Amino acid sequence: MATVTLDGKPAKTIGNIPEIGSKAKNFTLTATDLSTKTLEDFENSKVILNIFPSVGTGVCSAAVRAFNEKASSLQNAKVLCISKDLPFAQKQFCAAEGLNNVIMLSDFKTTSFGKDYGVLLEGSAFDGLLARCVIVLNKNREVVYTELVSEIGNEPNYNAAVEALNNA
Repeated sequence: MATVTLDGKPAKTIGNIPEIGSKAKNFTLTATDLSTKTLEDFENSKVILNIFPSVGTGVCSAAVRAFNEKASSLQNAKVLCISKDLPFAQKQFCAAEGLNNVIMLSDFKTTSFGKDYGVLLEGSAFDGLLARCVIVLNKNREVVYTELVSEIGNEPNYNAAVEALNNA
């Protein structure tokens, strides 16, 4: 269990994020077209997992925009933006913003991703949503970088994540 803050007030995750050097767990998430996606669907690509509470908030939408911009220049890599938002809302957001370099995925059906990756929040106004976190995986699905953002209202370190991806 990790403690982060939401507007300065403590919020806990139900577990711990994966450790650097560990093998990433497979997941089952829902894409904006309602298809099922797993980590295996991104085989042979490096992956940035941009995890956040809701694309309907200012910081979350800014993070998706920033990663969309960075994704345009990445080689052999995918940026997966993961929240518990409904796939319809994710699709509408990307269409309205003209974002097409990131892949939006939702954990709304089972919450298993949030539990398996230790990012499901409890004990705050954001109970049941995902904490703001970035996890970078190499082609072998090993975790090479993590950032659990200590204040949910802050943006992650985009450059550090991209640098870790490029060095993976």
